[in-house]
Amino acid sequence: MAKPLTKSRIIESIAGSADITKVQAKAALEALVALSYKGAKDGFTLPGLGKLIVVKRKARMGRNPVTGETIRISAKKVLKFRIAKAAKDAVL
Repeated sequence: MAKPLTKSRIIESIAGSADITKVQAKAALEALVALSYKGAKDGFTLPGLGKLIVVKRKARMGRNPVTGETIRISAKKVLKFRIAKAAKDAVL
């Protein structure tokens, strides 16, 4: 099984394919990440990869797995990433 790419390996790959320095590639990657954090509220889309969105979960009843006691799980916001069809087709 292959190891996942580290941040430094991703930066090396970006720098090599875009013919830029590693410092420039790191700055571009960090700018993209910061932009996605800001845009997540409204839905941040990376064309061909997917969309980062905030989803509101409703309050619900759950069960404590240790005691079996019924508990109330409060409503909350969660962050989800929806994979684009093009990415699914390319990987699968």
